[in-house]
Amino acid sequence: MRMAQALDKGSIVAVVGSGAMGTGIAQVAAAAGYKVVLFDARPEAVKASITGICNMYGKLAEKGKMTDEEVQAASDRLSGASSLAELKDAAIVIEAIVESLDVKRTLFADLEGIVHDECILATNTSSISVTAIAARLRLPQRLVGMHFFNPVPLMALVEVISGLATSRGVADTVYATAAAWGKSPVHAKSTPGFIVNRVARPFYAEALRLLNEQAASAATLDAVMREAGGFRMGPFELMDLIGHDVNFSVTQSVFHAYFNDPRFTPSVLQQEMVNAGYLGRKSGRGFFDYAAGAEKEDSQAEAPQERPDAVGLSMEPGVTGAVTAPLEERLRAAGFKVAHREALPHSGENEAPAFHCNGAALFLTDGRSATERAAANKHPDTVLYDLVLDYGSAKRIALARADQCSDAAYNSVVGLFQAAGFAVTRLDDVPGMAVMRTVAMLANEAADAVNQGVCSAQAVDIAMQKGVNYPRGPLAWADAVGLAHVATVLSNLSTTYGEDRYRVSPLLRRKVAASGNFHA
Repeated sequence: MRMAQALDKGSIVAVVGSGAMGTGIAQVAAAAGYKVVLFDARPEAVKASITGICNMYGKLAEKGKMTDEEVQAASDRLSGASSLAELKDAAIVIEAIVESLDVKRTLFADLEGIVHDECILATNTSSISVTAIAARLRLPQRLVGMHFFNPVPLMALVEVISGLATSRGVADTVYATAAAWGKSPVHAKSTPGFIVNRVARPFYAEALRLLNEQAASAATLDAVMREAGGFRMGPFELMDLIGHDVNFSVTQSVFHAYFNDPRFTPSVLQQEMVNAGYLGRKSGRGFFDYAAGAEKEDSQAEAPQERPDAVGLSMEPGVTGAVTAPLEERLRAAGFKVAHREALPHSGENEAPAFHCNGAALFLTDGRSATERAAANKHPDTVLYDLVLDYGSAKRIALARADQCSDAAYNSVVGLFQAAGFAVTRLDDVPGMAVMRTVAMLANEAADAVNQGVCSAQAVDIAMQKGVNYPRGPLAWADAVGLAHVATVLSNLSTTYGEDRYRVSPLLRRKVAASGNFHA
């Protein structure tokens, strides 16, 4: 574990750029006890920023989150600079300006002629190589990425990005300083997208593919991801909030930065949204209509079905009930006597546990379609259920039925879940369904980031929870599902689509072979 001291509270923190990010950084640093000097090429912007910060402190005091004394002290620690020369005594200069490599290089070159040699230079870039920004500096080892997330005062994550030349001591000091500011920092290597913007790509990409394959409507897929997957926002409402021009641009940037790796292939559907000017909330139209008086699109849920009389559960030798057990417990709580029974005869493949209800066989999705699985099992009445964050408390669950499945068998499964308190959503029979497919891809990308030395397994899980509010870190989630099952889902998706996009991370394969987990 790296140990380092945070910058002394007597140190001066300089922030260049008084937009939303720079203002947020200044607010957090001053509240943490540091003297903050804010500079912007527009003097009026600096004044407005400081006024806004002081007003925000006042609002925090009204909510009881700061005392009047703390407000006054933090406000007194804020000052503006009319020139870069006034930053000469700073212990750290954090840049939060336009995302342009040339502009950032010019700024840091100017700063090198002003600040002392021990001053740390930090960039808040979200996408530009820290290595490239530092390359022309006299002392490139003192430049580090300090990537905050918007809104800075509310978002806990700070990615501390080391370029090839960054000193370990500098990165450790920035890490400790961010922690002293009340943040949750993680170390990462300077690679395209760093941690969050890289690992998050499948959350959007798989949703766009599911919509393109007509698995369900955007509103329905959002509901499944929220109410079954536990995500704070569904992918489509989140893309509408971010803006499709921004989201598409980031995806393109990561795709090209990884030399067109198919895992990051942009969506033609999203490109069409951008072409149409359907950018989301800011344009009044995205996947949803934000015009005044527009009706909110409802998510799909199956009509009520009769409660079945009985349910059984067959277990395959060597298969744990880690995922099945919470669902079985919920069914029992709903008054069902879940009878354990021998497994159904099948084609010889090692199947997962199966619930049985009025002739229907019900499996957790493994990346194959229900139709393909029914053919392999020689059991036409096959229904799949999707991954759920918590089977004990989830409000919704998604099902997919084989094309061969009878209405009577499917309806009995719907009635089973409804009796257990789930809203049931039917997805068209797409491989991997929605939550499972997304989580498997998130975990796979996270595993690759760890395998390539971008960050640790702990760091990637912290980053995705603190940076984008995921309900669980992707690697911890994969551990809970079972790494072998996640690898099977990915392999089956790869076989179905014939794409390298779904290749299994070498580290995930290694963990499966060792019967290990990412978190002991």
